Amino acid sequence: MDRRNFTGKMSLVIMAGILGTDIVFGHSLPKDYLPLGLQDTDPFKLFKKDRQMVILNDKPWNIEAKAHLLNDKITPNEFMFIRNNGKIPQKIDAANWTLTIDGESVREKKIYSLKDLKTKFQQYTYQLTLECGGNGRSEFNPPAKGNQWTVGAVSCANWTGIRLRDMLNDIGYKSDAVYIGYHAADTHLSGDPTKEPISRGVPISKALQEETLLAFQMNGEDIPLAHGYPLRLVCGGWPASASGKWINRLSIRNEVHDGAKMGGSSYRVPCETVAPGAKVENSSMCIIESMPVKSLITTPKSGALIKMGNTLHIEGHAWAGELTVSKMEYSIDFGSTWQKCTLEKPINRLAWQHFKTSISFPKKGYYEVWARATDQNGKSQPMVLPGWNPKGYLNNACHRIAIKVV
Repeated sequence: MDRRNFTGKMSLVIMAGILGTDIVFGHSLPKDYLPLGLQDTDPFKLFKKDRQMVILNDKPWNIEAKAHLLNDKITPNEFMFIRNNGKIPQKIDAANWTLTIDGESVREKKIYSLKDLKTKFQQYTYQLTLECGGNGRSEFNPPAKGNQWTVGAVSCANWTGIRLRDMLNDIGYKSDAVYIGYHAADTHLSGDPTKEPISRGVPISKALQEETLLAFQMNGEDIPLAHGYPLRLVCGGWPASASGKWINRLSIRNEVHDGAKMGGSSYRVPCETVAPGAKVENSSMCIIESMPVKSLITTPKSGALIKMGNTLHIEGHAWAGELTVSKMEYSIDFGSTWQKCTLEKPINRLAWQHFKTSISFPKKGYYEVWARATDQNGKSQPMVLPGWNPKGYLNNACHRIAIKVV
């Protein structure tokens, strides 16, 4: 950025508009000085991410991994995708953080401190798969609006916290409770304090699962700010938008939650198959719940070269939302035939599963290795793009890497 030219063309009013607030003592700004708030930010340093991560958006921040970065069985922060809808909160006082429980179906409104949650309830740790509902959006045609995720908006970290159901049972809720809605400390991109950037939730049945957590640690440490510090709802196996970050209020609802990003086409797909590019009425859209079966080759990196006569060792992960993966296969002939991979069981429910195999090639040349997972109900990944939808959700087509045998 050429700060002199940039600043010279900007008035205080314009700079204040970009910052979202008045510049106090702006009349005292030195000539050609660009306020720190407008200077370039290094997101890799800011969020402690590997520099191979891919930035899709900075307003709000949305960052994904490349497939080969996700080889770890437990995803570390440096390779974990970031998906935001609003501005990350900057002033967090964990010592005075509270969680308010309200809503039509709560017996009595209650407020817990973070200390209350950590000391009053038993803590649990689960490894949980979180995947953005729009992971794979870049492949849809006609193109779908939104961040053009490829394959890297997925992670499986260890999350530590309390079971949401333990807290709900402590509070008490009415028999008409059907949904939990979350509210958080992030702010709308417009700067309007009356607007929530996102306020989603899950049915009460999902809220009561053992693995649904109010988490305060990720991989044994405080959750990084970009991932929800100091308190996050974690609902593994469902679109990651259900796992609200920076949680400061939960509403127990007697109807499907109607917060921001719950209506219209947000995190919804057509209830029935539609033609590509078709206009779908909101009333014909269904909320995404359990994510579909999917897999990812993480070793080797696409484009690898191997010598003729050598075997290629591949590794990766497979997951299936609320279900387990029962079979993992690969193909080197564009899906004409399939061979089985070794598949591990999940370390706990809703964690991804690891697969591996070794492949021999018949002759020199170009190949593609395709990966296909099948869930416990016998449903397999499609070889090509699945049904089109307006927002480009739920692309679970077979992952593939390019290999050249020389």
